[in-house]
Amino acid sequence: MTKYTAILKLRVFIIISLGQFISLIGSGLTSFTLELWIYQKTGSITQFALVALFTTLPPILVLPIAGTLVDRWDKRWTMILSNCVAGLATLSIAVSFFMASLQVWQISAATSVISVCCLFQYLAFTATTTLLIPEKYLGRASGTLQAGQASIGLFMPALAGILVLKIYLQGILLIDFATYLFSLVMLLIVKFPKLKTATKTMTTDKLGKSSFKNEVIYGWTYINSHSGFLSLLLYFAVINFLVGIVGLLLIPMLLTFVSSAITGAVLSIGSFGALIGSLVMSVWGGPKSRVSGILGFGLLLGICIVFAGLRPSIPLITVAAFGGYFCFPLIGGCSQALLQSKVAVDVQGRVFAIQGMIGSSSLPLAYLVAGPLADNIFEPLLVRGGPLAASVGRMIGVGAGRGIGFLFIVSGILFILVTIYSYLYSDIRLLDQKTEVL
Repeated sequence: MTKYTAILKLRVFIIISLGQFISLIGSGLTSFTLELWIYQKTGSITQFALVALFTTLPPILVLPIAGTLVDRWDKRWTMILSNCVAGLATLSIAVSFFMASLQVWQISAATSVISVCCLFQYLAFTATTTLLIPEKYLGRASGTLQAGQASIGLFMPALAGILVLKIYLQGILLIDFATYLFSLVMLLIVKFPKLKTATKTMTTDKLGKSSFKNEVIYGWTYINSHSGFLSLLLYFAVINFLVGIVGLLLIPMLLTFVSSAITGAVLSIGSFGALIGSLVMSVWGGPKSRVSGILGFGLLLGICIVFAGLRPSIPLITVAAFGGYFCFPLIGGCSQALLQSKVAVDVQGRVFAIQGMIGSSSLPLAYLVAGPLADNIFEPLLVRGGPLAASVGRMIGVGAGRGIGFLFIVSGILFILVTIYSYLYSDIRLLDQKTEVL
């Protein structure tokens, strides 16, 4: 790659990333404001959770098909069409609101469409990044993108809270639609590099002109044929399950002994940790051994989860939240760089889709069991006079929220044990030492 070509590719990456960043701002504003609107209108946590389900579940269900389509389609036009459909779905919510006919089911349907479109954009952009950024800089590129996402999470609630008082829901929806238009313009003014493969890949050798069904199945076959790769994805599924439980219960645990304002401050400091972690990843690029980066920061994340549950102490939980959020972009950056460098470009859409499906599939289960575990098992154990009040309660305290704290400790210990076991498993530990493309 000549220096001039590298500069052109970097410019394309920057332009696309800018469009995606602006679009994320609009989407973040809309998401937060719609959550407020639904809860204020219905007062129902069930309906509030229903919208979250419709946002999370459709992408998981269509992931294998989406990955195959992204590999077949032109990446740039995939992003353009996804951007257009998502923008129109947002506009439909705004129109319904202006006509005073907006209902929760309409929001659920529109957010389902938007989340699927965002999935197509993510898969296409991830595969394109491999063509635009040299392998040794993939970790930095991932860190830069995550820094943008973390910065949005840091200021978005406050910004949305101010804007909703000034321009109301309809204004925020129109801002979101405008950000989609901006992202669309960024995509229209650039050209993506063409996919070139110097040698036959496993795909062309084994698939040829295969059927769509075979190509969908091939994503799983590709992963299953590399034991280390599959084991790493199973590791992510397990830790995502544990993180899902902890993430869902953090706010309820805090609200048992502090106000909502302090709870928000703790979460903001945690988001700041994610921003710092993203910036570190963008400058550093992660360790040479990306698997060591994944497991090393995974170990630190498990320790932070344990500390978050030890005592009802705001300084302790704040430090633990900062440290835990700091680890997320470093784990994610090392993981994405590893997969981008080891997976053949012409199958990345399918492989990343299966990766996302395996990792994300454990989250709905975590959300399903977290509440019953906390309410029916762990909290009763540590009420005053409870079965563990005289033993575990002497160390971590008793009363409201202490059962959730104990669940944090158990989840953190399991997190640490799974991470250590994964490091001892040679197929995972030696995965990034293989020089060939998987």
